[in-house]
Amino acid sequence: MRSFVAGIVTETNTLSPMPTGLADFVPTRPSDPAPKDGSLEAFELAAAAAGDTLIRGTTSSAMPGGVTVRSAYETMRTRLLEELEAAMPVDAVFLPLHGAMVAEGYDDAEGDIITHVRERVGPDVKIGVHIDLHCHLTDAMLDGCDALVIYKEYPHTDMADRATELYTMIADAHAGRTRPTMGLFDCRFMGIMPTNPQPMRGFVDAMMAAEGSDGILSLSLGHGFPWGDVPDSGARMLAVVDGLQVENGEAYAAQVAEDWGRRFFALRHDVAVKPLTMDDALDRAVQVRSEARGASGPVVIADQADNAGAGAASDSTFVLRRILEHKIEGCALAMTWDPIVVHVAKAAGVGARLQVRLGGKMGPTSGDPLDLDVTVAGVEDDLVQLWPQTDGKLPSPAGDCVHLVVHGFVGDAAGPDVDVIVTSRRGQVLGLEPFTAFGIDLTPDRIVIVKSTQHFHAAFGPIASEVIYMAAPGAVAPLMTSIPLERADLHKFPWVDDPFGDA
Repeated sequence: MRSFVAGIVTETNTLSPMPTGLADFVPTRPSDPAPKDGSLEAFELAAAAAGDTLIRGTTSSAMPGGVTVRSAYETMRTRLLEELEAAMPVDAVFLPLHGAMVAEGYDDAEGDIITHVRERVGPDVKIGVHIDLHCHLTDAMLDGCDALVIYKEYPHTDMADRATELYTMIADAHAGRTRPTMGLFDCRFMGIMPTNPQPMRGFVDAMMAAEGSDGILSLSLGHGFPWGDVPDSGARMLAVVDGLQVENGEAYAAQVAEDWGRRFFALRHDVAVKPLTMDDALDRAVQVRSEARGASGPVVIADQADNAGAGAASDSTFVLRRILEHKIEGCALAMTWDPIVVHVAKAAGVGARLQVRLGGKMGPTSGDPLDLDVTVAGVEDDLVQLWPQTDGKLPSPAGDCVHLVVHGFVGDAAGPDVDVIVTSRRGQVLGLEPFTAFGIDLTPDRIVIVKSTQHFHAAFGPIASEVIYMAAPGAVAPLMTSIPLERADLHKFPWVDDPFGDA
């Protein structure tokens, strides 16, 4: 089989104040090594194992942010299509995408990409699409491809496994051994659902156990991306069945998707994260710390609302302000994005005591800047986090970082001190490195605040005395009903307890 692979990957928070431009996309070119434990490497390994030819185009990825600038999107789409045309003829095309990309003029960028690829290759070439579970599943996406496979895990530990699964599915279809047929069901649900705790763990395991029997090739739950305010947002169930094994494949696929979608919907009261308000989260952390005798690690608070991995600026000051106002001891916070403060602190050097204006640069969802009395306790150029989901194989550059000991507000530096990690590169906390690189001990007397929604959990969950999910103000409001959605269809849970029953 001769195939082509390329993609455009970003997750769009349409409520974010930060547009995503061409310079925000980092290209992995055909001559670049494929990133370890990702979809590109998995496609390469699968092709090599089968003795197939795989031609790589450019795959460009950007940190989640606001709506992608139209000219940037169209420039990358043109490049992808030109590289595809140069590789033709091909038997198959693989598209590693995200599933929740919105560009100016394109609510469904992935559907647009797939449609353009189909127009170029014609009806006989097989197209396989590989996407993130925080996706908007649309008819255009399904109509344009032969098979679509979604990550099953959150945190995303199975990207390579799902890519390998997709490669096999498309190869079998090309050889005439199967005929993938897809069905989609709207679960009428919106939420954030980690897959490691029950009952989501059991649901994901049951999906995987059902694959390979009764004509089912693949089952995927698209969780949706709540901060993408588009009409197709929300959770949807996707079933891929073998049309050669079953009668009336389209109807059967639709029924399988509905059966599993309703099975998921029945868990709606138990699967989503239930975050505490900012004050309740901080009070809970203080209580847990005082009671955690014999614990081996800190109390960890997830500041979900300022997660750069979901499009926030990561420069909000709400939580730090509250810690300083309430004089909560033993707190450490990472990572606040403020390149100006990083520059000033590096120039001053380790040991310098100075006044800085920190954070709050990107608008109302970032809060107000804080005028602080600080000491520069450490400097790390080009700090790198290691994704714990990949056993430390996949690095994630965190930029130049400084460790500030915040003594308090200017004019009121009465302590207690707060350790704050400030970065020149916007990004969420993934591993322990933003703290350990500066010698910050993650001991039971610590309250650690991480700007992340869930990807932190693989590293921090095993050491935490408790993990607390917090609904502070910010661009990624974790309480669904507080997201200022205008275009999304809200006839779904949690706005309506049973949207199927009252329809």
